Amino acid sequence: MSEQQVRVADHPERDRFEITVDGELAGFADYRRTPGHVDLVHTEIDPAHQGVGLAGTLAKTALDSLRAEGVQVTPSCSYIAAYIRKHPDYLDLVPESARADL
Repeated sequence: MSEQQVRVADHPERDRFEITVDGELAGFADYRRTPGHVDLVHTEIDPAHQGVGLAGTLAKTALDSLRAEGVQVTPSCSYIAAYIRKHPDYLDLVPESARADL
């Protein structure tokens, strides 16, 4: 993966963050937006690109972007929820009332 160009970008017109490898779509994280809140509902990595850390890169970049926006995050996607459990520095993005569910 280090020799390839990996890029994550928000595509609000498609309601998702996308990760590309050398310009080719490798995965995405779908979301639903409401004012001040984003529900991350599904993350998927193309089977041809699995096992090299792209899902983690996608989750980290999406969460960092949402933090910069100042919105709260609901991790409905099981992968994103697991990522936040593993990286508790993102727990502050989750509304207090939903933290116990993680």
